[in-house]
Amino acid sequence: MTAILVIDAHPNPDSLCTALAARYAESARQAGADVTVLALRDLRFDPVLHQGYRGEQSLEPDLLRAQGLIEASAHVCLVTPLWWGSVPALLKGFFDRAFQRGWAYRYLPGGNPLGLLAGRSARVLLTTDSPGWYLRLLQGDPTVKQLVRSTLRFCGFKPVRVTRFGPVHGSTPQARAGWLERAAAVGAQDAGRLGRRAEPVASAG
Repeated sequence: MTAILVIDAHPNPDSLCTALAARYAESARQAGADVTVLALRDLRFDPVLHQGYRGEQSLEPDLLRAQGLIEASAHVCLVTPLWWGSVPALLKGFFDRAFQRGWAYRYLPGGNPLGLLAGRSARVLLTTDSPGWYLRLLQGDPTVKQLVRSTLRFCGFKPVRVTRFGPVHGSTPQARAGWLERAAAVGAQDAGRLGRRAEPVASAG
């Protein structure tokens, strides 16, 4: 079985993000993947890195479990809203605490970073109130850059694909139903890619 970890980063269990995460997970399971859903709002941890990177702050059991789930996965799907050009404080705190130096990345002698979570792919499901053209052309896509370049790729995930849903504000039930079907489609696609990657290569002899 192919292991997929779906991280639901929305604080509200009744959110569109949570519905998208559930639909993605269901479709990936139907496509043959072994899927675990991790809702960050259910974890008990301090999201504040009190001493920055100068001191040590022991990880709570829920963060240790989350690290183990990431280590056991071949693919991570991160589901989050875009808030104020960034992500919810819950997700940022999770990154600050769980993606530790020496576990998610380290620096080489010359100062270049080395991602320690290489060998895994990732998908970001991103909900927005602003249209995609506005975020890309006028704002420079800061959230996608933060998640894809500065976090996931930095830690070794590759490839990292992004699927956007929006504008959410004022959206119709029909639009949301279509987004759920789109989440299901990419869940099946991601599970299929992993399944093909895991298949043994036939011998030439």
